[in-house]
Amino acid sequence: MTNKMKTHKASQGRVRLTKGGKILRRQCGVRHLLTNRSPKRKRNLRGPATTTAPGYVRMLRIAHQGKAAKRPSA
Repeated sequence: MTNKMKTHKASQGRVRLTKGGKILRRQCGVRHLLTNRSPKRKRNLRGPATTTAPGYVRMLRIAHQGKAAKRPSA
């Protein structure tokens, strides 16, 4: 009997796959030391960012274990 691969829960919370195949991630630099940053910078860091970096593609595959986790075309 073959066992299914378990979803990596930490990675699953960090990345999301859109319908179009893009990878959504949170932007870095919004946790602490925000008084040094301008309001414009903080505002632009607010939303999610799309990425195709190899590390995030690998994380997506680990997170979703084959559930539509193919390499995005772009």
